[in-house]
Amino acid sequence: MSDEPKFLRLTVELTVEVLDMEALQAAALAEIRHPDADLSDEERTEQAELVASDDTGASALQWLIEPDHVLQLVDHIGEIEPREAVLGVEPSEGLSEEDDEEHDHA
Repeated sequence: MSDEPKFLRLTVELTVEVLDMEALQAAALAEIRHPDADLSDEERTEQAELVASDDTGASALQWLIEPDHVLQLVDHIGEIEPREAVLGVEPSEGLSEEDDEEHDHA
């Protein structure tokens, strides 16, 4: 085997349905206001305004999921070493056709 490091990029796509936008935004705002959040007062205000004005819920959800949580998907695999997790949340048009088929068979 080569001594060169080998890397694999794991892509996970998850579609969620927002059941309560106000509760989602409130939870995100609580995280933003939490004393342990590493934000200046100006950053807190900016992020709070972003969450409150985003009617998709994407900004709120991004505050509630830590990128390191994704690393837990592979923590139990001893043959690899998780190196980086990046999280992006964006609006979706809903379930893809593949998702619909999966739910039909469940």
